[in-house]
Amino acid sequence: MRFRRLSVIFAASSLGAAAGSAWAHHSFAAVFDGEKELNLKGTVTSVEWTNPHIHFSIEVAGHEGEPAVWRFEGYPPNMLVRQGWRRNETLKPGDTITVVGWQARDEPNLGAAREVTLDDGRKLMAGPPAGTGGR
Repeated sequence: MRFRRLSVIFAASSLGAAAGSAWAHHSFAAVFDGEKELNLKGTVTSVEWTNPHIHFSIEVAGHEGEPAVWRFEGYPPNMLVRQGWRRNETLKPGDTITVVGWQARDEPNLGAAREVTLDDGRKLMAGPPAGTGGR
């Protein structure tokens, strides 16, 4: 009887964890607006190599010269590595980069990165094109 009760508890907690993971992942169009293009140059303040997407932040000159921090989402780490990115090497805090992508629908300083241009001029793909996925 004890084994059966533990099995039920384990199954319920597994389903809850799976539901949370599915909820955390999203389509491009659900969060980002393919009509709101971004082209921002700034200094990297943080880089997070996590699944299902990497995230990085840059500080840019905002309105009236005030600094503004933008957070970007990109491809999963394994896709970036296959395209030549290296963890802790390609993108580091303090680097100056230009990011081309799209703005989020609801969050003013959130974007989906499509292409990152490094300070040395190299261009690397960072995410999917606009319109990927349904709404």
